[in-house]
Amino acid sequence: QVQLAESGGGVVQAGGSLRLSCEASGSDISNIPMGWLRQVPGKPREPVAGIAGDGVPGYSDVVKGRFTISRDNGKKMVYLEMSDLKPEDTGVYYCYTAASDGIPNFWGKGTQVTVSS
Repeated sequence: QVQLAESGGGVVQAGGSLRLSCEASGSDISNIPMGWLRQVPGKPREPVAGIAGDGVPGYSDVVKGRFTISRDNGKKMVYLEMSDLKPEDTGVYYCYTAASDGIPNFWGKGTQVTVSS
């Protein structure tokens, strides 16, 4: 079973940038689709970016062009570079693993991102 630990959240002004990191421990992640969910206050948790084991990324429309997901399988790390942040990006960001269909099936405890206007 893979364990996930997110870091890198914080408070940033609108237009700023943050880099989130997810450290996986336990099993090899090379063949596991992974990504990031976020939970914005008052809304259900939603996926914002995913990345296949071979590094092919996918993004939700609300973050496309602003966020970049990457992974380093050797280091068991997944990253989310966030730029041009908006107040509506405020929320808790969770790193996740997914089954082969890409649907998240496990996530970490999350890291808080707050974007001030």
